[in-house]
Amino acid sequence: MLNNLSLLLGVPAAGGATAGSSGSYIQILMIVGVFAVFYLLIIRPQRKKQKDTKQMLSAVKKGDKVTSIGGIRGTVKNVADGTIIVEVDNKGTTLEFTKSAIGSVDTASAPAKAAKEDESKDPSEKK
Repeated sequence: MLNNLSLLLGVPAAGGATAGSSGSYIQILMIVGVFAVFYLLIIRPQRKKQKDTKQMLSAVKKGDKVTSIGGIRGTVKNVADGTIIVEVDNKGTTLEFTKSAIGSVDTASAPAKAAKEDESKDPSEKK
């Protein structure tokens, strides 16, 4: 038992040099394990999120409802290479955003929303 504990801690046992060399292998494996966990828990999900955000921003088109990272909501009026022009009210007020300033895109069209609202109403009201 004490010999196994010394292997895990990387401390050479009183028995000889083989315990020290196995301890260094275990230390290397522990470091590799930490990097593997770090990659799986942090780097991989972040890359996936970046890929999804890039795909979302490249799919923005005229008429989409968007929300900026600052919370401003509006309808896309024009899409250029790096910028998006958004109408924020019914009076025609427009703002120009860089694509990176868009936090979310709602591509659901108005007819689809109206159909959802009709379904959620009580069926007896329709008659």
